[in-house]
Amino acid sequence: MGRYVAKRLLSLIPVLFGVSLIIFFLVRMIPGTALEMYMGTQVEATPEQMEELTRLFGEDKPVFILYTEWLGDIVQGDFGCSLRTGRPVLPDIMARLPLSMELTFFSLFLALVIGVPLGIASSLHQNTFGDFLSRVTGLLGLSLPQFWLAALMVMAFSGFRGWIPMGNYVSLFEDPVRNLKMLFLPSLSIGIGFAAVVMRYTRNSMLEVLQQDYIRTAKAKGLKQRSVIYTHALKNAILPVITVTGFNVGYLLGGAIVVEEVFALPGMGRLSLYAIYQRDYPIIQAIVMIIATIFVVVNLITDIIYALADPRIRLDDTAR
Repeated sequence: MGRYVAKRLLSLIPVLFGVSLIIFFLVRMIPGTALEMYMGTQVEATPEQMEELTRLFGEDKPVFILYTEWLGDIVQGDFGCSLRTGRPVLPDIMARLPLSMELTFFSLFLALVIGVPLGIASSLHQNTFGDFLSRVTGLLGLSLPQFWLAALMVMAFSGFRGWIPMGNYVSLFEDPVRNLKMLFLPSLSIGIGFAAVVMRYTRNSMLEVLQQDYIRTAKAKGLKQRSVIYTHALKNAILPVITVTGFNVGYLLGGAIVVEEVFALPGMGRLSLYAIYQRDYPIIQAIVMIIATIFVVVNLITDIIYALADPRIRLDDTAR
């Protein structure tokens, strides 16, 4: 197992290096520059002043030199300073990251709590009205855009005091009950689409497992249906759900960026949107790099959990 984990850790290095290349150069393809946003349309500057501002904004060097310097700095934990405020980027991001992560994992929790039981129930009652209703509901959940659903929730529940944050956010450590109540609607708007994905994967996987010989043998031995389903069938049917859950953490985190703006939550999403508006390259690069790192680390954890649940993966990896 140690060798398996070590190989997965080493594989993260080229992935993150490739991500850093893409982030750095794609950000600079955004129309307009930070200097143009800073100057606006009403300010005129002499060529000497523009040259000095270009130097101050770090735009006077070739782009590959800028990338090399940036990469060297982030390896040391320095993500640079904001072009708008002049403050270090990392403290501002770390102050907002806990909210975004809480929102993401609360959304994940709601998706699993809704999707797994519905998937199991749908597989046990295949081709019934309940199964049809679950599948149609799942299709609707996949079709609804997160930002649209979030906007509808804001309009529908704006009269319920305490359920919509709107500039009155309370952290989990200050008041856990109020915090979870405030994050319920944003998390639901993000997680409902993934709940549909979980339901479909659980249903399909359970239908396949329930046809296996060992399930028929367990039933023939007189085991209770509850034991057959949750002890024998679900243990093997849950493996694809583990995989899709790990891959979708990044998707949920990306959804949190948009939903945070709809609900006016002071998370990493709002910070990134404002940075994009202002062409604040260091903040954009740092946020995307941190999200990418979280994504690959979660996928690594998913691989480890999958290997623990199915030892054949470790054996196949060792054989290669």
